[in-house]
Amino acid sequence: MKLTENFSLHEFKCRDGSVVPEELMDNVKELAENLQVLRDFIGKPITVISGYRSPSYNKKIDGARRSQHLLAKAGDLIVKDMTPDEVKAAIVQLIKEGKMKKGGVGLYTHFTHYDVRGFNRRWYGKGIKDYQKE
Repeated sequence: MKLTENFSLHEFKCRDGSVVPEELMDNVKELAENLQVLRDFIGKPITVISGYRSPSYNKKIDGARRSQHLLAKAGDLIVKDMTPDEVKAAIVQLIKEGKMKKGGVGLYTHFTHYDVRGFNRRWYGKGIKDYQKE
């Protein structure tokens, strides 16, 4: 099922094979719409390495107890030829310009987290030093 011009539902399914539950479809659509804004801005494909997470999978990988992934509101992203910090900077810029929804932006060594929680939260993942508040 196509969610936006460049994102399909299958990209957001859990890595354990679980599909996004019907009651969370509005959330994943909102996430995809915001990621489409990012995609259009950077002009490069975005790979979602983690979208929706089932409760059992989230527990298995020691994910946050209140992870936005559990609500299908989050994506961990990789963009070829861009560093995670460059992806983060683009997201933060688009949020500040009101083009993407306020949300969580986390910087990790190999990917960038973005979620549509509705308020700004910023963090660095394990192994990332020199945190600076935005």
